Amino acid sequence: MTKDDVIIIGSGIAALQLATQLNNQLNVRILTKGKLRTANSYLAQGGIAAAIGTNDHPSKHTVDTLEAGRFHNDQEVVREIINAAPTLIRNMSLEGDVFDKNPNGELFLGMEGAHSEKRIVHGGGDATGKNMMEHLITKLQANVIIEEDVFAYELILNSDQTTCIGVKAKQADDTIKSFYGSHIIIASGGCGQLFTYTSNAETVCGDGIAMAYLAGAEIVDMEFIQFHPTLLYVNGETKGLISEAVRGEGAILITDDETPIMTGIHPMKDLAPRHVVSQRIYEFLRNGKQVYLDIRNIKDFTKRFPSITTICVENGIRIEDGKIPVAPGSHFLMGGIKTDLIGRSSIRGLYAIGEAACTGLHGANRLASNSLLEGLYQGEQLSKWINGTRAAHQESKISDSLQPAISKHLNLPDRQLIQETMMERVGIVRNKEDLKKQQTWLTQFNADKIPLDHCSVHDLSRIFMVITASLITESALQRTESRGGHFRSDYPVENDQHWLRRSIIHKYNRGMEKNHEFIKTALAT
Repeated sequence: MTKDDVIIIGSGIAALQLATQLNNQLNVRILTKGKLRTANSYLAQGGIAAAIGTNDHPSKHTVDTLEAGRFHNDQEVVREIINAAPTLIRNMSLEGDVFDKNPNGELFLGMEGAHSEKRIVHGGGDATGKNMMEHLITKLQANVIIEEDVFAYELILNSDQTTCIGVKAKQADDTIKSFYGSHIIIASGGCGQLFTYTSNAETVCGDGIAMAYLAGAEIVDMEFIQFHPTLLYVNGETKGLISEAVRGEGAILITDDETPIMTGIHPMKDLAPRHVVSQRIYEFLRNGKQVYLDIRNIKDFTKRFPSITTICVENGIRIEDGKIPVAPGSHFLMGGIKTDLIGRSSIRGLYAIGEAACTGLHGANRLASNSLLEGLYQGEQLSKWINGTRAAHQESKISDSLQPAISKHLNLPDRQLIQETMMERVGIVRNKEDLKKQQTWLTQFNADKIPLDHCSVHDLSRIFMVITASLITESALQRTESRGGHFRSDYPVENDQHWLRRSIIHKYNRGMEKNHEFIKTALAT
């Protein structure tokens, strides 16, 4: 058993931003399911958005964010984070050679979908996440301990179940170790691996959200899943992300006969909001027609997009032909653990930041390159809160270093089947019949009733996938409209009268014989 001031579950941008800005007198421990450099943030290509251009202003960035989010956003949160963006970017730029600059030494600004101005800051061309992560890693001090290959699986609450005081985790040999701390932060990312096609890292399965749910924290807006329009698509499989910045530089979406597919669909054509472009590509694929990104108008493509070039070459795509086959895939979760701007959840002592959290910034559909921005902002704000807060360590009588027998015959579906059924029934286009079918299928596994201590890491991952998939499915079933990343073919339009700025909240009541989950509709503040 260990005791720390701060325990961070996850190792992406939000987690490292927090860790680097905490007082160096605090004992900080980062627990990561995989390796430090396998987080989703490390894979981020496109960039980070900030209104720093000559003709730009945070008010324009705010309008774009609200429009992309279909006005489901928390407007106060949007203004706070967007107004802070220029300072966050400039501060990091001053700390090191993180972002790309033009010949005049000014930050190079690119364009992405649904933005009204060039405001996307890049690093290493299309390796922005990697550049930012490496920069933050160099800033980590001796008070930060990193534990890799540690699977956090259960939050520890105090005796009256009101305060989070720690987390249990399994190590590679299935030994259980308990970590106690004054502040427990979930920064484990979203749940992209619930779907067959995704841009997400292998480890991103919704673990943190499921843990928080089982502990009794409020979970919100889980129906809003963003499908990125352009993943490299080879032999029926997605092989990696083709950044939105490629379309920002002039690439267009075409069919085999070179028909542009976005003409007449949206005023912004190929740079329309992601849900519009994803649904359009999906229609063609469903009818057996391949869609390509035509990159022939982009000069020096291999220099501008070195990471994407490498991905294509490794998968047998000839860049010189100028056509990259693409398909949409799960990319980002707008919902998650309900928090305030600082990251405080509905449970005392438990926080969430980054994609695992839902602050209200993104609304129903995240504006491109606002995710890294949110991670930087939340990491900084939570560090200020913790640095100014004194919290006593909680005592506990829970024993440590347990190694119980592992259950061998759990009634759980395999990972691939979860992905296939979610993609088919709860993917880009949804309807009541498929959602009810998926709800019934997921309910039979009673994943929330399984004692976790006796499960292997493999089984724990499947349990959390089923729980998170259930939250998404039930939310998608209840929201009888289409908005942002949530599209219902049986309710194909927005219903502002009933659903504008209304959220679906899940809460699990611990200690009951049955799962008394309630879903309530409440005004999003």
